[in-house]
Amino acid sequence: MSIDIRVIAPDGTTWDTNAEEIILPSSTGQLGILSNHAPLLTAIDIGVMRVRIGKNWTPVILMGGFAEIEDNKLTIVVNGIEETSNLDLDQAKTNLETAIEKLNLAESNKEKLELSQNVRKARARVQALTTATLN
Repeated sequence: MSIDIRVIAPDGTTWDTNAEEIILPSSTGQLGILSNHAPLLTAIDIGVMRVRIGKNWTPVILMGGFAEIEDNKLTIVVNGIEETSNLDLDQAKTNLETAIEKLNLAESNKEKLELSQNVRKARARVQALTTATLN
């Protein structure tokens, strides 16, 4: 039995598929979802959602939001979504290093908060691309 997944972002980007297993980056850690999962509403952190379709795993970068699972339907509403097909691992690593350097130079709390979000996003991109190359 599979799970229907629908990811919705404010810019109109959607991602629809069926999968056997999903691993979500929840705010309390990674959360595994299999068919017939108990109903659940959870916060989603910036990170990589991994989706198993058949024997293959697909990484998808989520930019925080909420997820609800009920009756084998997983609905995820996020601030943004990115697929790895448009990204380059070397560029992602460079962007992560740059983001960390900028964070280390930040002076105000507002700047530190903003830049730490950029580091988390850059880290998620590198993680997703590293996971994608392992498949």
